[in-house]
Amino acid sequence: MNRKAKVLQHLDKNGIGIEIGPGLKPIAPKRAGFKVEIIDYLSREQLIAKYKDEHTNLEEIEEVDYVWHGESYAELTGKTKFYDWIIASHVIEHTADLIDFLNNCDTILKDDGVLFLVVPDKRYCFDHFRPITGISKIIDCHLQKATINTPGTAVEYFLNVVSKAGYIGWNKNTPGDYTFVHSLESAMDGMELVIHENKNFGLHSWCFVPHSFRLIMHDLFSLGFIVLQEVDFSPTEGCEFFVTLGRNGEGVGKSRMGLLELIESEIKEQESSSSVPLPGVRGSSNE
Repeated sequence: MNRKAKVLQHLDKNGIGIEIGPGLKPIAPKRAGFKVEIIDYLSREQLIAKYKDEHTNLEEIEEVDYVWHGESYAELTGKTKFYDWIIASHVIEHTADLIDFLNNCDTILKDDGVLFLVVPDKRYCFDHFRPITGISKIIDCHLQKATINTPGTAVEYFLNVVSKAGYIGWNKNTPGDYTFVHSLESAMDGMELVIHENKNFGLHSWCFVPHSFRLIMHDLFSLGFIVLQEVDFSPTEGCEFFVTLGRNGEGVGKSRMGLLELIESEIKEQESSSSVPLPGVRGSSNE
């Protein structure tokens, strides 16, 4: 099953949906008959300008229905409990307030709606040497109503992101050496810009392996921070894994200790060196 099929297997094509930030690779494009509306922080014209040097098919960029400026999705769309599904591929890791993002999605989803997430596995992307995100920072940023990356996130990011054999995303068998993408000066400059100018770099705020993400979703639900639970999970392929959430989800179906042991095994998993890098993932680590 390819990546699109993994996302679309629970999607009602007759329903109305939202795709958040699809960029160059919409999963449920309008041209394929999906009844979908697009949320992005740039208009289509601005996205074309952003990606014009990437030697790709710019025609695949969707018309943006709602340009987001930080307001709630209900305010942005003028709708609540309206959509059957939301797709967010490589979005949740960029959020300054992960809990608010999930609750924002719930507000515009029908009670039987689903949220499809494609999430980078930090083991196989430029976040490789960054620590796994724990629940403490997620809760703290929510209670502090964070709207941009923290100064500490900027420092951690610029100091530690890497490429492997020139790639910013790879699979577990990709050979090659790691190389730092940024410098100490970049980390210092980034921190200063966040502190003094409220600069929002749109960096990866959060770094996950599959079961650390599943555990955080489980714990946030159990603690009453979110109302969505796991509907489905597909393990990592390439540099990403797949999670579907919904109010009707039954959860992870594993104990907390079981999840912690799985996280431990994921961290210990060694990369082999027999495969070819994934195509099409060269580029800026700010993606």
